[in-house]
Amino acid sequence: MRVLIADDHDLLRDTLSLWLNQEGIEVVLADSLTAAMQIISEGSGNFDLILLDYSMPGMEGLRGLKQVLDATSGTPVAIMSGIATRKEADAAFDMGAIGFVPKTLGAKSLVHAIRFMGTGERYAPVDYMTLAPEPEPANPLRDKLSNREFQMLEKLALGLSNKEIARELCIMESTVKLHMKTMFRKLGVSNRTQAAVIANENGLA
Repeated sequence: MRVLIADDHDLLRDTLSLWLNQEGIEVVLADSLTAAMQIISEGSGNFDLILLDYSMPGMEGLRGLKQVLDATSGTPVAIMSGIATRKEADAAFDMGAIGFVPKTLGAKSLVHAIRFMGTGERYAPVDYMTLAPEPEPANPLRDKLSNREFQMLEKLALGLSNKEIARELCIMESTVKLHMKTMFRKLGVSNRTQAAVIANENGLA
């Protein structure tokens, strides 16, 4: 069995290589996506598995995975990471990855996983993939706006005037105007109509 491992951490690469060599698995090493792509493009031998570090130089998350998948013809490609979330692992599988390997995996389990993926079988630790996916934010605009500004946008999207908004939220109309001004700036708009369009595009109207 022959495996290409691309990771920018010298110690991890050397340790993985040692483990796998002891199990009779031939290992070719790369320290970046660029180096891995060069090995692939030069046709430096066929691989039973390509293992990519999710956060190494050049990867840009799953863009690097797509680049390697596009450059190989049917070779199993897996992601290895200590930081990727369940959502990112799911996205990697959707793109065509054969597996997701947490860096916390023990040596014996890692060897087993690599052999398993090398046969063309999908792999992910059961305890990791059965975790509940991280909740999505209720609305992307909440990342841009304060809670009060978001309330303003919701009311604006319903067609309420500043006076009506002030009455519903039990605040002064001058306070509504101040929040509106700040909300407009954060959204990159200059008037209520433009803000209402953004609200509609984000499901608030």
